[in-house]
Amino acid sequence: MKNTPFVNKHEALGAKMAEFAGYNMPISYSGINDEHFAVRNSIGVFDVSHMGEFILKGEHALDLIQRVTSNDASKLINGQAQYSCLPNDNGGIVDDLIVYCLEQNKTYLLVVNASNIEKDWNWIAGHNDKGVDMENISDQTCLLAIQGPNACKLMEPLTPTDLQKLKYYTFEKNSFAGVDNVLISATGYTGAGGIEIYFENKDGHADKIWDAIFGAGKAGNIKPCGLGARDTLRLEMGYCLYGNDIDDTTSPLEAGLGWITKLKKAVDFPSKNTLIDQKAAGIQKKLVGFEMIERGIPRHHYPIMDSEGRQIGQVTSGTQSPSLGKAIGLGYVEISHASLDKEIFISIRNKGVKAKVVKTPFE
Repeated sequence: MKNTPFVNKHEALGAKMAEFAGYNMPISYSGINDEHFAVRNSIGVFDVSHMGEFILKGEHALDLIQRVTSNDASKLINGQAQYSCLPNDNGGIVDDLIVYCLEQNKTYLLVVNASNIEKDWNWIAGHNDKGVDMENISDQTCLLAIQGPNACKLMEPLTPTDLQKLKYYTFEKNSFAGVDNVLISATGYTGAGGIEIYFENKDGHADKIWDAIFGAGKAGNIKPCGLGARDTLRLEMGYCLYGNDIDDTTSPLEAGLGWITKLKKAVDFPSKNTLIDQKAAGIQKKLVGFEMIERGIPRHHYPIMDSEGRQIGQVTSGTQSPSLGKAIGLGYVEISHASLDKEIFISIRNKGVKAKVVKTPFE
């Protein structure tokens, strides 16, 4: 297993550690619910340095990004970021990612999922026929997600950047906690507000920034948070997790990601025509949110049934929502069962447990 630069911090704080995507990662510290509420109500910090980062630069960098991603990166100007996906050749998804425009038409940062770093690199490199300079900076890049409604206010003393005026999906490069050249991004995977910061792992920067964050956040009862709370927070928002809710077999249209699938952009990308045809014909299954009406926790791969006991889909993510006090989940169902308030049944230990389709974010 690989370690992030913060492993000593996690262990000193008594984190429960486990393998995730080949990394030794903190799952929880004080407990998933406690960490979840810290982020929803005030401030929490996640070490997500396991994520992958690629730099693409050169006169054909934008062209390459346009030819491998579904969204329209030509709309980005310096300091803007964009959620997107890498479609495969069969109408599925290689990965979802964030594209950062560092220098318009010249230099971009792509942030990908930890479990897909090698796969994504090979996929993008396989389309790089114009000599775009590609650099994988994953191993030397630290990434901390400082999330919650009080995050920007409490972190503001650490940087000249006006964090509270940084618009969603924009970023600045600036000093942070005395470290230069930190990319400060108004993004996150929690729906609670806050920032994510990227910086190079050298000269003791990891420890310096970690300690400064926890010092500045003390007034907000800042908590270190693990992947357990990260999952419950993202699920309450209805955010997709690669490997659960989206993968090589799910289309972005089926996953509700039509808004990042620009079928009218001038550049062709993998499966563009397949997705155009799918949109015209209408999707046959759809990723929906649901809440349990009867008692039971939905889990990944549990069958979804109709009232006659026929399987109509499968759960992709599920949990007991800390904020809502009820069990919720995501899953693909046949399109005829995807309408709001539709009654469905989750097969738990071979018993159909009643649920209903609801909109996301969950409430």
